[in-house]
Amino acid sequence: MPSSLRSARPSPAPAAKGRDTPGQTFSIAELAAEFDVTPRAIRFYEGVGLLAPARAGRQRVYTHRDRTRLKLTLRGKRLGLSLLEIKELVDMYESPADTAPQLTAFMAVLAAHRRQLEQQREDIEITLGEIEQHEARCRLLLGKGPRRGTKRAA
Repeated sequence: MPSSLRSARPSPAPAAKGRDTPGQTFSIAELAAEFDVTPRAIRFYEGVGLLAPARAGRQRVYTHRDRTRLKLTLRGKRLGLSLLEIKELVDMYESPADTAPQLTAFMAVLAAHRRQLEQQREDIEITLGEIEQHEARCRLLLGKGPRRGTKRAA
């Protein structure tokens, strides 16, 4: 195709990634594509109260607020937080940032999660050490004696 024809044709609109405005709305398909989740996952988050889209007939209409809450929810999941912890934190996001009790609660959740991750890291290090020992033992056994499928010379 000649370049003059290609440039005359409008390109498809990119996903809203990072270019949303407070008045902008999104469909469930747009959010699912942008955040690489299924529409079913988004409906699940709606069911547990993390998202509250408006309705236009039977269609869900997601606002800038819903998009931000979805982004925070997915970030919390990547950190390993439970949905209840995520909901508490996301709800705090919408309140004044200088509320001391909320910040204290947030720090407590983070501290508990840090302890859990540090314990998991310690457990992983122990398990990796055990795997290393088993691998060394297997290499030693494979290096001595006849190998399976071969016969010793008499």
